[in-house]
This record gives sequence, structure tokens and C-alpha cells, in this order.
Amino acid sequence: MRILWIAVFMVVLIWSGIAPADGMTWGLEVFPAIVGGLILWFTRDRFPLTTLVYVLILIHCIILMVGGHYTYAEVPLGDWVRDAFDGTRNNYDKLGHLAQGFVPAMIARELVIRKHVFNSARWRDFFIVSFCLGFSAFYELIEWWVALTSEEAADSFLGTQGYIWDTQSDMGLALVGAIAALLLLSKVHDRQLSALNEPS
Repeated sequence: MRILWIAVFMVVLIWSGIAPADGMTWGLEVFPAIVGGLILWFTRDRFPLTTLVYVLILIHCIILMVGGHYTYAEVPLGDWVRDAFDGTRNNYDKLGHLAQGFVPAMIARELVIRKHVFNSARWRDFFIVSFCLGFSAFYELIEWWVALTSEEAADSFLGTQGYIWDTQSDMGLALVGAIAALLLLSKVHDRQLSALNEPS
């Protein structure tokens, strides 16, 4: 599993870095994936995660690296969906923001359960959803700061494509993603946590 994870991550990372559409945007988009990969590498033995969470993190990294290669507004998959449904914009970035809630929700769930942070499942889930929404809002602030400091990378990094409610819809999708992850994956996650021989 570990070797396969690393192989897929490295192949997609190398591909994404070959002649990206915009070098500055590639660096900004791929940086979180690289940081995440390094954190997983250094914690692989001390704090191994469930297979579910590892797979979700890899999927999220791939979404970031594909978006970095093309810039989010130019990803071919987004163009295909736009044309197939007679849309007006490339919505690949929305997939990224949905994942921005979905994947961190499961990472946070694993951490707070294994560290026994909460005695109540309801408070735990409330915290997880709030954390994901806060994380999404912070990422929007980062995008704003980048837009203010780098006019070159602003348009391709923000990827608003003229949509005035882009920031709000991004945070809304992260919220939906976090709630969906908890509703859809909690039982599977609990079984995998039990397999780690740690009480959930």
C-alpha cells in the first residue's frame, strides 16, 4: 500500500510539473500536496493512518496537482463537463473545494478520535465541520493575499472566471463536503480504526 501510494503520488507530481500552464500557479497549487506528502512520510511509523484516510489524501493531492498543471480554469475534465451540460464556466475548482471539506473532515475525525479529544460524538462532529469551514475560509484569505501581492498569478490562482460569488460558493462546497464525508464514511472509518486496535 505504501509503495503504491508513493508511486502514484510521485508519477502525478512529476507529470504535473512538466510544462505547466503557469509556473507560479503550479507552485502555489502543488505546495500543499508536497507538504502533506512530507508530513505523511515523517509520521508513517509513529502515527500511521487508516487506509481510508491515506487514499482520500492521495485523491486530494491528485486534484491539486492536476489543477496546478493546467490551472483550475483550464482543466480538460472541467471543460468537458461544462460543454456536456451546456454550462458557462469550468467548475473543476469546485471539485477541489468540495474535496477541501471532504478530505480534511476525515483527517480531523481520525485525529480527534485517536487522541480522545471529545467524549461526545455530536460535539466531535460539530468541531470537525467547524474546523473544515474555518480551514476553507482561511484558504480563501490566502487566495486573497496572493491576488494582492502577485498580479501575474492572481487570475489563474483564484480561478473565479468572473463568478462574483466564487468565494462564498467555495466555502459552501467545503461545508457540504465535510458534512457528506461524516455521513457517508463514518461507519467505514470506525471499522478501520478498530482494526488499528485503538478504541474509537
